[in-house]
Amino acid sequence: MINNIWQSSGFRRIVIFAGMIFVLYLLRDMLNLVLLTFIFTFLMDQLVKFVSRWFPINRKLLVVILYAVIVGLLSWAIVNYLPMVIREIKELIKQLSAFYTAKHENIFLTYIFNRIAKIQVQNYFEQGFTYIIRYFTDISRVGLQLFLAILLSLFCLLEKPHLIKFTKKFKTSKVAPIYNEIEFFAGKFAGTFGKVIEAQLIIAIVNTTLTTISLWILGFPQLGGLSIMIFLLGLIPVAGVILSLIPLTIIAYSIGGFIKVLYIGIAILIIHAIEAYILNPNLMSSKTNLPVFYTFIILIFSEHFFGVWGLIVGIPIVVFLLDVLEVTDHRK
Repeated sequence: MINNIWQSSGFRRIVIFAGMIFVLYLLRDMLNLVLLTFIFTFLMDQLVKFVSRWFPINRKLLVVILYAVIVGLLSWAIVNYLPMVIREIKELIKQLSAFYTAKHENIFLTYIFNRIAKIQVQNYFEQGFTYIIRYFTDISRVGLQLFLAILLSLFCLLEKPHLIKFTKKFKTSKVAPIYNEIEFFAGKFAGTFGKVIEAQLIIAIVNTTLTTISLWILGFPQLGGLSIMIFLLGLIPVAGVILSLIPLTIIAYSIGGFIKVLYIGIAILIIHAIEAYILNPNLMSSKTNLPVFYTFIILIFSEHFFGVWGLIVGIPIVVFLLDVLEVTDHRK
């Protein structure tokens, strides 16, 4: 009877999926390394495929060249711009705090800040910015994780054909039933989670570029710190736009009054329209067309369980589960 139950594909798939979740839970301390390695490997593999269409050279040589370029640019940016960005973020925090603590003659603003004072939102903002600064200035831990993730992804791409060939040997082994289910989930994961992460990254880059240009035209200070903030928040679907609008609105009012707030509101509205009506339909599949209510619920729960990572990977994980459950949008 047990053997008959195990032979059921549905039951076996559920058990193996639960086992994979349990293993990931045991490896929760290494979750950063696992996610970074997968994201680097997937994105660099896509980049290798794209470049190889235009420059048909040896694949291993192309992988080494691209990694050398990426690591070189990353190192150059960290050495030259990280201190400047940290300084600008600190100045940005001081500017927001000074605006918050200053007395305002506007009755509407006075009422809002009085309400904010009761729920101590300022403390949450300060704690959040402090956490981000501390996280990115902890070079030893973050740097080691980035180094290991890049190194592992490099070895994975260099040996990709041999790795695939060796892994397929499990298909004819004694653990073939387990391997087949893991292969099914791995294919779904790469086809949904990876694609959504890639799309989120492209959207965040486009949004950051357009928003930074708009802020430069409007004369905003600390563009480096604001660009980093907009990029990180841009990785959060839907909610990132709203969260980034709060500090931008405060800065706009402090440097130009309500007219500047109106300008930044129009600029963000146009950029959000480009994302919603041009980027999302072309980069996201029908499975990611989640209602806004579901999106916020997913972000709240994923942040609770996964922390900061949950805001970025929450939606891709749900999209992966929807793909596994074959929940699709059948509208043409």
